[in-house]
Amino acid sequence: MKTIHEEDIINAVSRLCIDACTYLDNSVLSCLKKAKENEQGLAKDIIAQIIENDELAASENIPMCQDTGIAVFFVELGNQVFLDCDLQEAINKGVAKGYTEGYLRKSVVGNPLTRINTKSNTPAIVHIKQTLSDKLKITFCPKGAGSENMSQVKMLTPAQGINGIKDFVLKVVKDAGGRACPPLVVGVGIGGDMEICAKLAKEALIRDIDDEASDPEARKLENELLELINSSDVGPMGLGGKTTALKVKVNLYACHIASLPVAVNLQCHACRHKEVTL
Repeated sequence: MKTIHEEDIINAVSRLCIDACTYLDNSVLSCLKKAKENEQGLAKDIIAQIIENDELAASENIPMCQDTGIAVFFVELGNQVFLDCDLQEAINKGVAKGYTEGYLRKSVVGNPLTRINTKSNTPAIVHIKQTLSDKLKITFCPKGAGSENMSQVKMLTPAQGINGIKDFVLKVVKDAGGRACPPLVVGVGIGGDMEICAKLAKEALIRDIDDEASDPEARKLENELLELINSSDVGPMGLGGKTTALKVKVNLYACHIASLPVAVNLQCHACRHKEVTL
């Protein structure tokens, strides 16, 4: 068994929080630069400003966006790992430390009805999956409200099929317009039930920006959806152009014979996520 201590988790999570909000992955920056070359006029200028903003954030060690998000984690916990702490509590301590020391905006209210800020950006949202290993892998995805508020879940019928999925995804993107801060990364979860498809869509956002779905039908759908979305003329920041989305990521799961659950989780141009393995 491998022992992982609470202090190590706290420090690793704290660093993840600061780095994810400050340093955009180079692969995402490259994708934005390619999109800029494909645009002209106002759309090209907007993407150029987005790139400048992200590069300034990294060089000045400041957040790339004022909305540093609610803290979402996807955790893979190895069966050969012994923790000397409560994992969720350690993650929350790390979030509080990172958001305080990194001067990141604390955006979490403890009760959705009374709306009182917890002043620590906790509690975090933590998804834990057991694996056969001696590793603890923590992936952090700060999720801003602008894009999250534009995300949707719909219970389609199997008869609506692929065309129904495409219509729904396109409608979500068009309804969002500029409010989700495009160019977007669009996470699509298909299958499971109501909550599983939503989790699939969120998890799709932490996939590498350049990867493709392993399932051939999902991969085909990713390409078709990207073409449809970029033909919508929503464009960067909703002001028109060829680049409404940088990528579409489709995740699948088994479902009931009478169901076709679909979730669309939109991510803004600040496609932020970082991971660490302990």
